Amino acid sequence: MYTCASCTLRSCQKGGGDLPRNCPMRDPEFFDRLLERYWSEENHDFFVTSAAIESAGYCRWPRLKEIVEFSRSMHYQKLGLAFCAALKKEAAVVERVLRNNGFQVVSVICKTGGLDKSRAGVPEECKLQPGQFEAELLNSQDTQFNICLGLCVGHDSLFYQYSKALVTTLVVKDRVLAHNPVGAIHYADTYFKDLLKG
Repeated sequence: MYTCASCTLRSCQKGGGDLPRNCPMRDPEFFDRLLERYWSEENHDFFVTSAAIESAGYCRWPRLKEIVEFSRSMHYQKLGLAFCAALKKEAAVVERVLRNNGFQVVSVICKTGGLDKSRAGVPEECKLQPGQFEAELLNSQDTQFNICLGLCVGHDSLFYQYSKALVTTLVVKDRVLAHNPVGAIHYADTYFKDLLKG
């Protein structure tokens, strides 16, 4: 079992050195095999462009600017935007920014379809909005790259699963922390200690 999150050696970032017993880097052939995927026709330009955008905007561009520049570099023309109703105002801003940068934007709200969630087997007290509707709507419009804006935990997963185009996340929903879930991580040992303990 890999435990990179608790590793203190960080040999992968240092370019070598001591490796923990369960370090994935102990199997270099595994990574050599995976490297072939980066050279595949479907992945190579995407991967190289990702690295170029990361380098160009590192610590200078907000994520929305990165998405604009990445999409432009990939020569995408039609972008999909799947968003939560709670972030309707933000979705309108994102849509406007993308259109002002020359993209066609197909946007779908999580409430689209008006599904009575009990029809999907969800108990009344736990009604959810499945994420596959948003994905299928964007698929039907042949979007080239999709953006997830604040879909609920699990609904976003279904959206990623069913989207034919690759997806990036612009915003994740966290109603308690103004959609900034890293705040709970930063304060996991202080303010949120009791809330987060198992």
